[in-house]
Amino acid sequence: MLGGYLFQDCCKINMAQVPLAIVSHKRQVCSLYKRALRNLEAWYDRRNVYRYRAVQLRARFDENRCKDMGEGIKLLACGQRELFETKHFQPRNFANSAGGCAFEREVIPPDWLLDYWHPLEKAQYPEYFAKREQRKKEYVTWWEKQYGKPDPKDLGHH
Repeated sequence: MLGGYLFQDCCKINMAQVPLAIVSHKRQVCSLYKRALRNLEAWYDRRNVYRYRAVQLRARFDENRCKDMGEGIKLLACGQRELFETKHFQPRNFANSAGGCAFEREVIPPDWLLDYWHPLEKAQYPEYFAKREQRKKEYVTWWEKQYGKPDPKDLGHH
């Protein structure tokens, strides 16, 4: 039961990482190698120790390079299990990546927010707002041409 439990946890897939196509064995091995290196980077903070362990890891991958496909699939599954079992409890994340300390920190304001500017604020950028109003009109005409004019009774919110 415990082995099945570990296998189930090991094989959980994040919805953002659902593969859309069949991933080749070579690509899976490369992905495993990169994830293993990132795991080593989380465990060893001294660069010389990390590089030593990275060279050892590369040697392990290279010694199993020319195996037949059946054995390669078994080795890949064992490698993924080993990576799952030795995963760092607090892995390093890049600052702007998901899970990082600066992820989605800079919020890009929506375009409709400019409609609520005061006229004196808009007067500071007359060319921009003139072009913006022209583009809004062009968009409305494109929308009406593409989808037709909306029914007046559907314009209300209630």
